Amino acid sequence: MVRILERENSILNRFIAELRDVNIQKDSMRFRCNLERMGEIMAYEISKTLHYSKRTVETPLGEVDIPLIDDEIVIATVLRAGIPFHQGFLNYFDNAQSCFVSAYRKYSKDGTFNIKIEYISACDLSDKILLLVDPMLATGASIALTYKALVEKAGLPRHTHIAAIISSEEGIEYTQKHFSPQNTTIWSGCVDAELTVKSYIVPGLGDAGDLAYGEKI
Repeated sequence: MVRILERENSILNRFIAELRDVNIQKDSMRFRCNLERMGEIMAYEISKTLHYSKRTVETPLGEVDIPLIDDEIVIATVLRAGIPFHQGFLNYFDNAQSCFVSAYRKYSKDGTFNIKIEYISACDLSDKILLLVDPMLATGASIALTYKALVEKAGLPRHTHIAAIISSEEGIEYTQKHFSPQNTTIWSGCVDAELTVKSYIVPGLGDAGDLAYGEKI
């Protein structure tokens, strides 16, 4: 299943507009804040799909039964642009465990690249709900290799939610081909049609990591 949240018209559209806006992007603190707010909105939407059971809560005047989440949740993030996006999810799923993966593009002289994974910090994923979050879903290769590395190290989750703020059509298609359709849901704020020769999304928003934390060398 693929959910494109921009199509439902909500305050999320404002945050996407600000993330894309070349003038507002100059304020890196606001850029990080908008990444975080996008994570919060997506966490809320994903929460509607989880399993709940009623728990008794004692108030000063009595007791009340409230449906609360049963699932064990793990939030996994690709460094470094994913950090504020991750925090948005963690603000809502505050009992979740966290995983971090260092994955980057290593370019060749001809402009092609391979995805390199250098570092993984992971908890046990077996039979848990995995939220695999990254602001940009461009080719889909990074998210697929990240998932594979996590599963090899930490076990197979019961269901995986892949969340991105901006995706390309190619990235969505690649992800659908490389993940189990029965156990995966793809969430995206919006979907753009094009990729550049260097696999940047167009119109996209540029390099999310550089905009959040400064240009790398």
